[in-house]
This record gives sequence, C-alpha cells and structure tokens, in this order.
Amino acid sequence: MADTRAIETPFYLCEERLLKRNLEILDDVQKRSGAKIILALKGFAMWSTFPLVAKYLKGCTASGLHEARLAREKFASLRESAEVHTYSPAFKEGEIEEIAKLSDHIVFNSINQINRFLPKVKEHNPNIHISLRINPEVSASPKDIYNPCGVYSRLGTTLKNLDESVIASLDGFNFHALCEQNVEALEEVLLVFEKNFSKYFKTLKYINFGGGHHITKEGYEVERLITLIKKFRLHYNVDVYLELGEAVGWECGYLETTVLDIFENGMPIAILDTSAEAHMPDTLAMPYRAEVRGAGEAGVKKYTYRLGGNTCLAGDVMGDYSFDKPLVVGDRVIFEDQIHYTFVKNTTFNGIKLPSLVMERLDGNLEVVKEFGYEEYRDRLS
Repeated sequence: MADTRAIETPFYLCEERLLKRNLEILDDVQKRSGAKIILALKGFAMWSTFPLVAKYLKGCTASGLHEARLAREKFASLRESAEVHTYSPAFKEGEIEEIAKLSDHIVFNSINQINRFLPKVKEHNPNIHISLRINPEVSASPKDIYNPCGVYSRLGTTLKNLDESVIASLDGFNFHALCEQNVEALEEVLLVFEKNFSKYFKTLKYINFGGGHHITKEGYEVERLITLIKKFRLHYNVDVYLELGEAVGWECGYLETTVLDIFENGMPIAILDTSAEAHMPDTLAMPYRAEVRGAGEAGVKKYTYRLGGNTCLAGDVMGDYSFDKPLVVGDRVIFEDQIHYTFVKNTTFNGIKLPSLVMERLDGNLEVVKEFGYEEYRDRLS
C-alpha cells in the first residue's frame, strides 16, 4: 500500500494495477466471445485513466451531450476506430445536431424520438448507426431504484409499443436489465427478450446487452458468459456489445478520509472530512454498507463508532463500525471500493469540498491528477 499521508484528505485513489487487472479480464471476454465491450461513462469517467482503458475497450457509451463530448475528446482521440454510443431517455432539439456529429451510434428510447429526430440525425451524420432501446419487461434487479424494467418504467420501448415500421431504419437493439448480477440473470432476461423480439433480429447488425454484468467480481461465471455470447452471435448472425461501468472500476480504488472530531451521544460518534450524501451517494440510495479497511461490524471489535459525514444532513451517516484500537482525531479512515458510481455522482452540498482524484501508477508512484476547491462550488451556482 502506498504511503498517502502527504496527500490532504478527502481523496479517491485509483490503483492502476487493479484497474489493469479488470481490463485484462474484460479483454479476455472480448477476445474469446467476440463481443465488443465499451466503457459506460455514467459509472466510471476518470479520464486520466483513459490512456490505459483505451488499450483494451472498444469505445464509450454516453448518456447525453456532455458525456458524448468527453468520450470523443478524451477517449476516441486515444484509439483508432474507437466508438462513441449515445443514449438518452429523451434527446433535446437544441442538442441533437451536436450529439449526431459526436456519435458513431445513437440509441433512441422511444418510437416518438425516432420519428422526431431520425431525419435530422442522418442529415448531420449519414453514417451513424441507429438503435432502439428495448424494455424486455423482465429483470432480476435487486432494488426498484435500479430496475429499468419495473412497472411504469420510462426506460425503453415495450413490445406493445413497438412500431414495426421503424425496424427498417434500425441497425441494432439495446436492452439494459441487470444491476451487479451474474450471468444467470442475463440468461433469464434473454429468454424473454428472444421470445418477444428475435423475429426482428434478421435485419439488425448488433444487439447491445447493456450493463450490470459483474464480470470482474470474484465468482462471476466468465466461461458461462463467453459460451452464451458465442452461441447468440452465431445463432442470430449479429454483433454483441456490453457496456460496463462498475465492472471496469470494481475494487480498484478507495476513498481516504480523516477523523475531525469524536464525541459521545449514546455511543461514540466520529465526524469525518467526507460525506455519504455528497461523496458516497449510492450508500444511501441503494442503500449499502461500505467496507472500511481494518474495521468490522458494530461490536465485533473492541471499539465501536458511528461514522458520520461533515454536512448538516441528519442522515449523513456511513454506519457503525468497530476497530481494534480507539480512534483519535487525525486518524485516516479508508472506505473500500469507492471508484465507480461515486465521483460521477458527487455534489457540493453544503459547500463541502469535493475529494481530490489520485492515481497510484503501475510503478507505485502517486499522482494527484485533480484537486477541487471553492471554485467548483461557486461556479455551479449563480
């Protein structure tokens, strides 16, 4: 572990060695299955890592204009023939021209959006690939907030709402129904997806299986996924895409913080120079309990503390953790696996300082690639 004591907290640290490990796993899946894996910027957008990521992944998937610009400027410039895919639940009239010019693939969410924007998109980029997001209406997503196929979902076109007249204009279908899941969840979705939509595949060039595939997590059945993709590609004569964010950034970095104060209110409470609300939002939204290095569940070790954030939100609490030794002001507390779906969702709530971004390079050297200050808070206001 690198000596980070000279770096002011809070900061996210990405370990390039561990990121490379994830990318090698994903590249092996690409090579042996024939699938194309692209980076989902919504989950991992630390563009200082793109020189490494671009050696392995085929491009990026963006969720709108700004992510598309980032993909084109910071990723596509690094890899010849890199692809930029852009999807939005609804594109805006004032942005569609620029999105069309930036993108190699555009993914429409509804028939209405295709009918409204397809001519303009083709006018500004005649070679762009057109895809429609499908809602297969089945998902094993563990939480409703992350279930794109739930009741009244706004994401994707259902079989009932599919207008067959648009099929001739399409190069692909996209679906996204998974969240941190193994390959059996994909198999469950594919059974319904193929049953309802495979009659349209014969004119398509590709099917995008979306994200949520936890390929780099220990225990994921990689061989089973490779077999599934190979069979699907052969059977339907289409390319297959996976768009991964979490699986790219999985367990390759952490959030390091400092204890600012400790006091008693029924139990010992430690205030940190970070925030669950502003810096670890998914711990509250999911919710889930982040692992703390060297700590255990409450009561497991001798000294138990409630770890709290440094904002005025009453619920800005990371949880109760126990330690072998008493905490003291100035101690460092490290929250594991905080690189994906964290800094992409950060806020400056309460004016709290955004954590710096740090890289531990392959040679072990530490590089502070971005520091934030008052300006980031000021400039997003008016």
